[in-house]
Amino acid sequence: MRRPLPSPQESVLILKARRTRPAAGPPPAAGRALTATLKALDARFGKGDEGLKARWREVVGEALARRTEPVRLSRPRTGGPAALELRVEGPAATLIQHQASDIIARVNLYLGTGTIDRVRIVQGPLRGGPQRKAPVRAAPPIRLDQPLDAAAERDLAQDLDGMPDGPLKAAFMRLGRAMARRGAL
Repeated sequence: MRRPLPSPQESVLILKARRTRPAAGPPPAAGRALTATLKALDARFGKGDEGLKARWREVVGEALARRTEPVRLSRPRTGGPAALELRVEGPAATLIQHQASDIIARVNLYLGTGTIDRVRIVQGPLRGGPQRKAPVRAAPPIRLDQPLDAAAERDLAQDLDGMPDGPLKAAFMRLGRAMARRGAL
């Protein structure tokens, strides 16, 4: 049996009660909406691990950068703060371990609060090689055979007049002579 078509008045009522155009699609994905902003931020600040490697000297300072090199950020599977893995040459590892809290604070200032919560130290040669090391200056040689002039010897003896004679006074005399030869007095 055929159903009769609605009358014009019924058609108006049906159209008022129902939508005549399809509903809008879902909103765009957040990643797509933020792409332009993220690209601008990446261009300005660098990308996570690589940006940290590129700006390591600026982040931790010259003294620490000579002895350390960031390897990677290890993020846990469960989420939360990452661990920063640092490569350190030999005996400097103990010194770096004592400065770990400063390094964490500086890296978190650069990457964002709570990005890392610990530093893992791996001993090994730095990739920069020998050119990264600070030049070692040799101390000027001390000439022990060169005597002091009479005035300097007299001044040193007057300074130590109040001390009783003995091995301590003799040690202070030797120290005073060595310092006078270096020009420290």
